[in-house]
Amino acid sequence: MRIAVPNKGRLHDPTIDLLEHAGLHLTDGADRKLYADTVDPDVTVLFARAADIPEYVADGAAELGITGLDQQRESGTDLTDLLDLEFGQCRLVLAAPEESAVESVADLEGGTVATEFPRITREFFAEQGVDVSVAEVSGATELTPHVDIADAIVDITSTGTTLRMNRLAVVEEVMASSVRLFAHPDAVDGEKVEQVRTALQSVVSAKGKRYLMMNVPEERLEAVEAVIPGLGGPTVMDVANGGDTLAVHVVVDERDVFETIAKLREEGASGILVTEIERLVE
Repeated sequence: MRIAVPNKGRLHDPTIDLLEHAGLHLTDGADRKLYADTVDPDVTVLFARAADIPEYVADGAAELGITGLDQQRESGTDLTDLLDLEFGQCRLVLAAPEESAVESVADLEGGTVATEFPRITREFFAEQGVDVSVAEVSGATELTPHVDIADAIVDITSTGTTLRMNRLAVVEEVMASSVRLFAHPDAVDGEKVEQVRTALQSVVSAKGKRYLMMNVPEERLEAVEAVIPGLGGPTVMDVANGGDTLAVHVVVDERDVFETIAKLREEGASGILVTEIERLVE
């Protein structure tokens, strides 16, 4: 089975890291131009441009693909969105010069919009009932309104810094995007596809989580359980030769760790150990 992944750019390294943490270690590196084997003899990684990955999967060159939702939408391919991998978050926005009279989508009636995403842009304006001309560009989209090529742009933004630097203001959000695991519809029910999806999901689920282990006097167990904001109930075990002391293990959100430890100590917990979680299969 082949998984198509970005061959370069801002999505490449996070994708390779994700595969590695999921246990799909690349056995011959991530620098090859086309393919890399993994520790699973049945899984091969195919490197491609992020924008081309939907077509690779749709055409059957790969059963799975990892790329942005925006790239899949722009391709117009019919793929199954298996999993939000929760990185590469961005927004596709409609923006116009700060000094222009464009304050709403309707203000662009009869105007020109420059973009690297012509399909998404045409669909957006069609849904809004606004007639515009779409000028497809391959880069430096944010410059086009300032050189009289377009009245506005549809472009990707993460923080908005580039838009502000080019004196552009957001008029409307077109769509939100993140990196997803896509599958060819005919491959969705495959056993290996499900194994890969589960492995990647376990890494995503573990993000922002911490594993707490502690010793708790038996008579304080109920009080300790009351202050633990965990995933379900904690795991409670007897401690060998521990008398009335119990071992309590629980998974909590990282943002809750600081406050939780203080409360646990107040309730009599001791020997508190906090560790990171690489994978969490729920």
